[in-house]
Amino acid sequence: MADTVVWGLIGASTIAREWMVDSIRKHPSGKVKAIVSSDLDRAKAFANDKSIAASYASVESMLADPEITAVYISTTNDRHLPDALAAIEAGKHVLCEKPLALEIADAHKIVDAARNKGVVLATNHHLRNMESHRAIKSLIDQGAIGKVNSIRVFHAGELPDSLKTWRLHDKAAGGGVIYDITVHNGDLLRFYLDANPIRIAAIAATSGAGPRRIEDSVMSVWEFPGDILVQCHDSFVVGYGPRGIEIHGNQGSILGIDVMSQAPGGRVILRTKDGDREIPLELKVTYDRGVADFIAAIQNRGKPPSSSGDDGVWSLKLAKAVAESAATGRTISIEHT
Repeated sequence: MADTVVWGLIGASTIAREWMVDSIRKHPSGKVKAIVSSDLDRAKAFANDKSIAASYASVESMLADPEITAVYISTTNDRHLPDALAAIEAGKHVLCEKPLALEIADAHKIVDAARNKGVVLATNHHLRNMESHRAIKSLIDQGAIGKVNSIRVFHAGELPDSLKTWRLHDKAAGGGVIYDITVHNGDLLRFYLDANPIRIAAIAATSGAGPRRIEDSVMSVWEFPGDILVQCHDSFVVGYGPRGIEIHGNQGSILGIDVMSQAPGGRVILRTKDGDREIPLELKVTYDRGVADFIAAIQNRGKPPSSSGDDGVWSLKLAKAVAESAATGRTISIEHT
């Protein structure tokens, strides 16, 4: 078992800067050694800001370092496939941002490559690691609201100015709200219900000032086994609405208020015939758990990463179904293979 997991970062991204470097360093086995960006000056500035020893302009150069054990990938969505395959071929464990790829077949390629190489692959779906969502799942599993019959997801916020780049202007890079936000809903719903949906219908629009070909808002309806209906509202242009979730059952409801974000916070309320009860939450940085589970999987502790490569394939499949329904006006049946 390796005492230290030495990381290289592929992508000088906002999420790496604001969250991931710190979460890796908090772990007793975590060390960040290198950063790569297609813009070397950007990589050097990032390295200087975060006290990282090495900076590179090419993925191949960084991957040639034998000390690097694992990589975190947060490049644009279209780069996830080549960056992940290169890292896996070099024998590095991979924690990749969502979506795992832009095409389902490509996501399968990444999963198969990792399995064949014997390295750990994880998808960085952070919501399932938040204390609020873990508390919600625990209430569902305990039967606190009886049989679940419906869920409403409000994952609509204002895209920060710093992120109004390729997400709003480059469709080829995987821009748009579906591959940025809706993909998270797919993973979270699967986490809650331990099931995959049966069919999905959606309508998307460009409600803000971005290019008309790139959706910034989407509403979708999902049917899960057991006659569970889900309504999702995802948007980049809702600046003042609450971001949360409601789970309704035949004996009560669970309200997650301001829980659809990266930062710790929010509230979870259980509402039944006995009234409202607020669930105590220990507010932790969600990425700390994701990193810890990933490192534990590397160190052969018998536990898979919190969100696996297969989970990444499924969340992409569901996002693709939303996109296809929005584009065609058809209800999309989900193949459970």
